[in-house]
Amino acid sequence: MKKLIVANWKNHPDTLAEAEGILEFTNNCLDSIGEKKEFGLVFCPPFVFIEEVARMLKMSHFEHEAFLGAQDIALDDKTALTGEISGPMLVKLGVRYVIIGHSERRWKLGESDEVVNKKLKTALKNEFIPIVCIGERSRDGNFKKFIEEQVAATFKGLTADEVDKCVIAYEPVWAISTNPGAKPDTPESALELISLIRKILNTKYKIQDTLFLYGGSVNSSNVKDFLSHEEIHGVLVGGASVNKNEFVKILNIAAKT
Repeated sequence: MKKLIVANWKNHPDTLAEAEGILEFTNNCLDSIGEKKEFGLVFCPPFVFIEEVARMLKMSHFEHEAFLGAQDIALDDKTALTGEISGPMLVKLGVRYVIIGHSERRWKLGESDEVVNKKLKTALKNEFIPIVCIGERSRDGNFKKFIEEQVAATFKGLTADEVDKCVIAYEPVWAISTNPGAKPDTPESALELISLIRKILNTKYKIQDTLFLYGGSVNSSNVKDFLSHEEIHGVLVGGASVNKNEFVKILNIAAKT
């Protein structure tokens, strides 16, 4: 199974020229790696760059190695809310993956589990592959109960077949470098929580083959530690994905892991 490397550009870069530079640099990296690529790529640019990124992903190595992703989706397809991007719009742009419930949207923008659940259902309705972010804000005495409740609320009302179409990104909020008091997570810690989430899904939905990514300040210094475990099927890369030199280092490491 190929590892999945998801580049979440967040609110970067500042210009289309910079976005093109990242993709061109990455494409050259894929050329140098050649047939040793044992990973797939997903690029999730800001909405303003999606159309141009979609065009570039149809070129050269990207055509067979990379998919287009979106960082968010509207609550439903018929919403008329200002600033929202609907599922059908993303379909027309060639989007294949959609990030759902990223910690920044949950904790900084106030998206409730109910909102995340509605967006997840909308993504599935439009036949996207949801990258569903799950993670605790802190490692207090109740963090396992918190995860159990978050998983239950996030997937509420979904069938086993629908849940089986999701990729889950375990994203401990306390390990994200942009948060106050952040400290690095370890593969052992991540594996413990991934095992817990897998157990929850298996108990309720009888699903055992869910794909799990790790997300939380992933960089070239720690990516090998996470990818070397077969229970971790890839990584969700934030800030490091818009640093072209750092991102290429991650890809080169992924090719050898």
